Amino acid sequence: MSEEIHPIAALTDETLAALLHRAIRNTLILGGILAVVLFIASGWRNAGMEATGAAISAVSILEWQRLIRLINAKLDKQKPPRSAVAVALFFVLRLTIFAAVIYGSLKCFQGSVVALLCGLGLAVVAVAWEALRLLKD
Repeated sequence: MSEEIHPIAALTDETLAALLHRAIRNTLILGGILAVVLFIASGWRNAGMEATGAAISAVSILEWQRLIRLINAKLDKQKPPRSAVAVALFFVLRLTIFAAVIYGSLKCFQGSVVALLCGLGLAVVAVAWEALRLLKD
């Protein structure tokens, strides 16, 4: 019997970066499609809420990609792309900005919270989809 290496065990930094890049692209595409559908079905308020959630999801995947790059550099004992303190500080700063954007969209758009949550959940769906595609190959 030959021992096959599991796709997750053979995951390289480049493969992970490509996976996350495709997840960002899929999040933006799905977010745009859902925003148009919601705009037609229930108006601009819900479409705006969903688009806000989708944008936050896409930027969140980008932020996680930066954190993963930093962690992998530390694990491989390479020089990190930026200092760890700066990456952690910007991560917390962006979380604060995301919270402010969510609060602002809830106050200004006055749309459905469900639409916002659907937009925010797109990151999970896109990353899970890409991971399943990786496992299938």
